[in-house]
Amino acid sequence: MDLQHLANIAIEAALSAGKIIQKYMDDDIVVEQKEGGSTYASQVVTKVDRECESVIMSHLTPTCKAFDIGVLTEETKDDGNRFKKDFFWCVDPMDGTLAFINKQSGFSVAIALIAKDGTPVIGVVFDPSTETLYHAIKGHGAYKNRTSWNIKNTNDYLTYATDKTLSNNPKSAEIQQILNKHKTTLGLKGIKELSGAGAVMCAILALENGPACFFKLPKKEIGGGSIWDYAATACIYQEFGLQATTFSGDTLDLNKRDSTFMNDEGVCYANLA
Repeated sequence: MDLQHLANIAIEAALSAGKIIQKYMDDDIVVEQKEGGSTYASQVVTKVDRECESVIMSHLTPTCKAFDIGVLTEETKDDGNRFKKDFFWCVDPMDGTLAFINKQSGFSVAIALIAKDGTPVIGVVFDPSTETLYHAIKGHGAYKNRTSWNIKNTNDYLTYATDKTLSNNPKSAEIQQILNKHKTTLGLKGIKELSGAGAVMCAILALENGPACFFKLPKKEIGGGSIWDYAATACIYQEFGLQATTFSGDTLDLNKRDSTFMNDEGVCYANLA
């Protein structure tokens, strides 16, 4: 299977979806509610999400037929074919819908190709707000705007990327303790919070603002993001040799059978080198 060829197709699909998002960025969009996790952010959906998914699948569907690839997308019911195929596309047509609705940055398009065992082999992220493209191919490195990407951790403070502000998080004390430990270990002067982005852009912000981290603690309530929230960025982190794991440090299961939600084990993205 030619991963470079498939990555190019995924990139064009993400850019096409990005153009749709840009078309609506200044509009007041009707917000609908769908079945999701325990948080409002996981339950909102708009016509923009659906239009993005449609255009993405117009690019990816021919590859599904040509290479026998399965599909898991946020806005279409999981048909389970990802368990039968050697690879499946994992699509978040617009991550950070709540940020988009609120006319804040932090939304993006994310497309990944995942092996049956849950290993990410292609990850593509497009940020329509800045028109920045990020992608990675397993064994071939990570790229920003199609150029080899070398991250630089030059800040003298720790960046904490989060969708929910620390002040509004019921587990703020536990999170603050973790952040303080990282700050002390790395000899940093302080902690800066970057809040409001979706999970995909939180992971990207942690790469762009190192040393930094983005994590979600395990919880009983359904939610914590879904497979499509982490698949693309897990591939990018993998190519940097950085942590993109469960909260306890185990390998992320990006082809879970029981649920697409990741709340049981949480997630941890760390760019602390």
